[in-house]
Amino acid sequence: MPNIKSAKKRVRGNAKKADVNTIINSSMKTAIKKFEKSLKENKKEAANYLNIALQRIDKAKDAGLIHKNKAARKKSKLQKMMNEAK
Repeated sequence: MPNIKSAKKRVRGNAKKADVNTIINSSMKTAIKKFEKSLKENKKEAANYLNIALQRIDKAKDAGLIHKNKAARKKSKLQKMMNEAK
């Protein structure tokens, strides 16, 4: 545990940011899984879940959790899955 006041603040701030990052990353992964599941079961709902998944991927990219190329790759993969299902 740090002794300096600013270091203590940094520890608190880092903990808060880690929680936010975990939430964003988790919601992205969950949205992708929901889309993949709905693609198999109900193709009409899949379009809605696709939009949500794309938004969550962009949010993770904007937060700096994933690289822009990885975001583009994930989005492209999901779009391709949707097009092949139609």
